[in-house]
Order: sequence, then structure tokens, then C-alpha cells
Amino acid sequence: MALGDSLSISNATKYYKKFKAVDDVNLTVNKGEFLTILGPSGSGKTSLLKLIAGFEELSDGSILLNNLDITKKKPYEREIGMLFQNYALFPHMTVSDNIAYPLRLRKFPKEEIIERVQSILKLVHLEEYGSRYPEQLSGGQQQRVALARAIVFNPPLLLLDEPLGALDKNLRKQMQLEIMQIQEKVGITTISVTHDQEEALVMSDRICVMNNGRIEQVDSPKNIYKHPKNRFVAEFIGEINLIKGEIINITDEITKVKIKDNLTVKIKTDVAQPGIIGKSMLIAIRPENIQIAQESSEFHNTIHAKVLDTIYVGDSVIIQTKAVTGENITVKVPAHMSDSRFDNRDILLGWNHKDACLIFDETQT
Repeated sequence: MALGDSLSISNATKYYKKFKAVDDVNLTVNKGEFLTILGPSGSGKTSLLKLIAGFEELSDGSILLNNLDITKKKPYEREIGMLFQNYALFPHMTVSDNIAYPLRLRKFPKEEIIERVQSILKLVHLEEYGSRYPEQLSGGQQQRVALARAIVFNPPLLLLDEPLGALDKNLRKQMQLEIMQIQEKVGITTISVTHDQEEALVMSDRICVMNNGRIEQVDSPKNIYKHPKNRFVAEFIGEINLIKGEIINITDEITKVKIKDNLTVKIKTDVAQPGIIGKSMLIAIRPENIQIAQESSEFHNTIHAKVLDTIYVGDSVIIQTKAVTGENITVKVPAHMSDSRFDNRDILLGWNHKDACLIFDETQT
């Protein structure tokens, strides 16, 4: 199959009466890339997907597919593949006929239809299921049929709308890997919409985080998780601890932040910006990056805290603490540490400078 095309969205805006669902969005999706649009309900992610598909008209802006302006084109004219949460398979058609449907619609020769259907059945590991009906398949098998139907005609772009939402947890994880493998093998440019953070982190080349109709950050899963651009992204993706502080010194290597009286911590400098000295910031650090220290020399940073609660969650123990700075800090340690080991104790929390990042304290601007 052919590689997909690039997509460019410029100043996309969508009003529903007076409500602005999509607010001046600019986004480029690279050829062959798997990009996930992630956000809470009402963030604008589904509206943006509908604009790309042509199901809704832009109020302003443009959409280019491989440098061709498709802004005014009808959905069927865009030739985009779609996979919905409910699969939308035809119950009265066999698996082969479901997959062949978009080819017949496009007047492909009969011989080519047979060849393409057989080839795509092999790709999705359903070679023996062509004569079955959707009701005779499991949820995962039905999804693979729907995926095969969406890509069998070599669309330039594949859109996935909450593709794994109807599956149970174990099957969802299995299908994440299968969709990734198929997408990489075919090389089709793919945009997926989901509210599932783990799904986005696992499957994506890049993640686009949306909130209130606007893009908050577009980056690799690793950077989204380790270097959130602002408080919304930091709190929306996974668990995070936020400690208030004030920058007192910056070098090319280390940024020093005062968090209480004479207590300072060191953060690895991403970009030296002398102009932000004195500014209020938030130290963002994931629970798994904080450890229980025996002495302050073990880590670049330490802070005293009192244990409030411990929670056993299978592979790990969650320790809820109250730091001397007043913030509640959550720590995640391996399960071999007893869930009662730290109850009602004063402990020393430690982390290294590279394991935290700084974001602006928007409440102080």
C-alpha cells in the first residue's frame, strides 16, 4: 500500500452558534505519522476530527491534504479512511463483503477487489474469516475488519474516533499493539482522537493536547509526560506533584528555586532565561521520580515530609505525604516496600535535578 500524505491545518475555527468549539487551531501532521488528539470532554478534539473529515464546515481557516486544499470538499471527495468506535459494520454482509464495499463503491475491477480483500485479510490476520458475518466475530476481530475496510482503498489519511473505547482493558491493550503494527506496515498517515492518556502515550508518534478548543501542546509522548508546557498538560497527563517556588539563580546547567525560607532545590536547566529570575514557578515532578532518602547527600534535592497514608495498588505502593512547604506530595514506590512501612512517620523525600521540570505558575501572572 502507498504511504499516506501530510495534513496542514491553518487557523481552523468552528462556531456552533456563539460557542467556539475550535479556536484558531494550527497543526501539521507529517507523512506516515501517527498523531493522537487528546483532551477532556468538551476540549474540541472531536469537533476538530469532524472538520478534517468534512462532516462539519469550518467557520474560518483552511485544511490542506498533501498541499491540496480540501476545505470546501465534501466528505466523500476527501477519500479519507474512517474507523469509528462502534465499527459501523454491515450485519447482513460477510467480512469479505464489508471490506470490499468501499472498493465496489469506487468501481474497482472485480479481480482487483478480490486481490485487495485477500491481501488486507492477511494483513489483519483474518484470512480464515472472510465468509463469516460480524455477529460471529469477537469485538477485537470486528475492529480489525473495520480497520481493514477503512484502509483497503489506500486512503491518503486515516481518522480514528475513539477506536478502542468499546473494548475491555486487556483487549484494548492488545489492539493498541495490533493497530500500531498495521499502521507502521502500511505507512498511512493517521490521526486518532481519544480521552485515554495511556492509549495516547503508547500508540502515538506525537500527541496534540487540547483544552477549550485550543492546542495546549504538541510533542512526543516522552516530552509531553516529562516536560509538560503548562499546568493543564502537567495535571491532565498522569499524576503530578506541583511545588510552588521562586527562581533565584540560573546557569546553563542548573536552575535554583527557593521553595521555603532558606530551602532551595536544583532543577536541570532546559533553556537558560535570565529574565525569569524572581518569577513564581511550579516544580513539576512525577510520583515515581521521588524516592525515600536515608540522608540528604543521596540526591540533588531533599525535603522533609510526614506520611499521611499508604495505599497498596498491586505493583506499587502510593504514599501520600505532607511536605514542610505545605504541599501534599504523592510518592510511588515498588510494591516490595510494605504498605504500612511508613505510616505516621516523618520521612525524607529525595529526587535528582533531571527528574523534575519547571512550569510557569499561571495563578501568579
